Amino acid sequence: MKETKKAVIFDLDGTLSDSIYSIKYCADRAVAPFGYGPFSVEQYQYFVGDGAANLIKRALIAGGDRELVHFDQAFALYKEIFREHCMYEVKPYEGIRELLAALKDRGIKIAVLSNKPHAETVNVIETLFGKGYFDEIQGQKEQVAIKPSPEGALQILERLCLKAGDILYLGDTATDMKTGKSTGAFTLGALWGFRERKELEEGGADAIIERPEELLRYL
Repeated sequence: MKETKKAVIFDLDGTLSDSIYSIKYCADRAVAPFGYGPFSVEQYQYFVGDGAANLIKRALIAGGDRELVHFDQAFALYKEIFREHCMYEVKPYEGIRELLAALKDRGIKIAVLSNKPHAETVNVIETLFGKGYFDEIQGQKEQVAIKPSPEGALQILERLCLKAGDILYLGDTATDMKTGKSTGAFTLGALWGFRERKELEEGGADAIIERPEELLRYL
């Protein structure tokens, strides 16, 4: 008999929010003083996904700073810029608001787990969807390993008093698929985000969906 799901954990960038222009805007400005960039949207789709530090490292390496000589300065500048501009041209993907409303109507808990810094994760979610709309929001925090570690997802489960079999995990990168699988959750790949089907399949997705509303069939 199919186990009824009680919650969905969502990735943020590339899953709930179309935020690539915000990331590009802030990172381009952070590396420009050192003579690097600007980089294309397509490049940023592969720079992102493993936290802000790795984003800046990948941008610097792409620009030619393979020894990451400018990392400390560029990363500090990125964090300063991103605090101010994390909502630059950010919007929910088409169909996301309707999916979230449908989940709430069914009594399904909704949570966010992101490698974006925690304060900015909260800012984006509350700006797009309202304060208190999500049951749990967790961004990158000190002392908590970033995805693909399951640590953040397991903390969310603990706070919701749920077990891994109670949830669906939705994301758009191999990092998300590995996070969901290592948590023990049924893991869905989102094709409307930053990466391609092949990456999601290789990451271990249990299923792949093309539109947000398709998630409802897996509850």
